[in-house]
Amino acid sequence: MKFIFADSLDFVDPGYDFLNDRNAPGRKPYWDDAYPHEILGYAPYHGMLVSRGIVGDGPVKGKYTEAQSMRFRRVGAREFLRLDKPEFASLALFGDCGAFTYVKEDKPPYTPADTVEFYDDCGFTHGCSVDHIIFDFDETVTGLEGGSAEARRRFDITLENAAAFRDEAGRGGRFTPMGVIQGWSPASMAEAARRLVAMGYDYLAIGGMVPLKAEQIKRCLVAIRDAVPTTTRLHILGFAKANEIHEFAAFNVTSIDTTSPLLRAFKDDKQNYWLGDGPNLTYYTAIRIPQAIENPRLQAHVRQGDFKAEDLTRLEVNALAALRAYDHDDQDLEGVLETVLAYNAVLATGRAYEDVRDHRTIEKLRGRYRTTLTDKPWRKCNCRICKDVGIEVMIFRASNRNKRRGIHNLAAFKTVVNALPSNRDQSL
Repeated sequence: MKFIFADSLDFVDPGYDFLNDRNAPGRKPYWDDAYPHEILGYAPYHGMLVSRGIVGDGPVKGKYTEAQSMRFRRVGAREFLRLDKPEFASLALFGDCGAFTYVKEDKPPYTPADTVEFYDDCGFTHGCSVDHIIFDFDETVTGLEGGSAEARRRFDITLENAAAFRDEAGRGGRFTPMGVIQGWSPASMAEAARRLVAMGYDYLAIGGMVPLKAEQIKRCLVAIRDAVPTTTRLHILGFAKANEIHEFAAFNVTSIDTTSPLLRAFKDDKQNYWLGDGPNLTYYTAIRIPQAIENPRLQAHVRQGDFKAEDLTRLEVNALAALRAYDHDDQDLEGVLETVLAYNAVLATGRAYEDVRDHRTIEKLRGRYRTTLTDKPWRKCNCRICKDVGIEVMIFRASNRNKRRGIHNLAAFKTVVNALPSNRDQSL
C-alpha cells in the first residue's frame, strides 16, 4: 500500500524564530517556506495529490492565489511542489477534481476533456475521472436497490464522465487514468466498479469514504473486490482512518490519500503527536500554550474582567520557560506540570488553577501531560524537526509549531504504512 499525501499548500517557515514567535525577516510565503519533503530532507510519503478544486482552475475558487494557480499550470505540479529533484523523481503525482469543493452544484464544473488537459498540462502521473460525490449510504440494500433520486443522478453523472474521460485519456494522455467510484451502498459501488473495469480502467479510486466508519468502508471494499479482477488496483480517496490503517492491509488496497496525520496535529485534542516504530504508532498529547493576547477564549475572559491580560501573559511566559528548562534538564517533572497546568486551567475551565486543581478536566490533562513529559517522545524521534526544535514540536501553539508536528506525524505514519504486510508486489 502506498501513502499519497493530499496537499493544500502545507508548508512552514524554516527560519521561524520560536523564542520570539515570529517569522524570518523578509520572509516571502511559499517562496521561502518549505514543503514537508524539504523541511525533513526526505519525502514522508510515496506521492502527493493535488485537487483541481484546491488549485482553483476554472470556475471554482480554490485555495491557491491567482498567481499560484497560473504558475502551477505553467510550470507543472512537480516543479511547483518542488519535487523536481532527482531524489524525488520516483514520487507519484495524483490529481483529482476535488468533488467536495463543488458538492452543492447541480453538476461538476469540469468536463472530462478539460480535466484530461489539466492533468496533462500539469504533469500528473495519475488522474481521477470527474465525479459527483454521493453522501447517501445504506448497507442493507442489494444490487442497485435503494438510493435517493439525487444519489442515482450523481451515480449516472460520475459513470458517464468516467466513460468520456477514459476515451479522452486514451487519445494521448500521458498519465494513468483512474475511474472514480461513487455509490450509496456497497452493492452500488461494486456495480460502479464493474462498469468502470468494463470501460477499460485497471485503477479505480473509491470516493465518498470520508464520512463512513471503518467497518462500513471495509464492507464496500469486500463488495468491490468481489466485483473486479484481482489485478485491478484500488485507491481510497480521502482516507480518514489513518490510525486504523492495519485493519485495511488485507483488502489489497494499492494506495490511499490522506491529510489525517497532519490535520490531527492541531484538530485532535488528545492524539496529536504520533511516534512511529515500524508497524506501530504511539500517540501523545501536545501541550497547549496558546498566545494569551491572541487566543479568543482567553481574551474573552479579559474582556469580562475574569483575569487581567498581564496575569495571563505572565502565566504563558512561565509555562514556555518551564517547558524549555525541562527539555534542558533544568526543571523537574512536577514543577513543569504545575506551571503548565496553571495556564491550562484558565484555558480549559475559565477559572484559576488554585480553584480547580482537582477538577476532572484538570486531572485528565495532568495525566496526559505527565505521560508526554515523562516519555519525552521528541527525544526518541530521529526526524529533522524533532532534532532541530526539540520540545517546541510538542507545544500546541500557532501554525509553525502545529504544522511541524503534523509533518512529523506524516513521517511517523509512513513508517507504519511501509511496515504493512503486502498480499502481492503491486506498483502504482
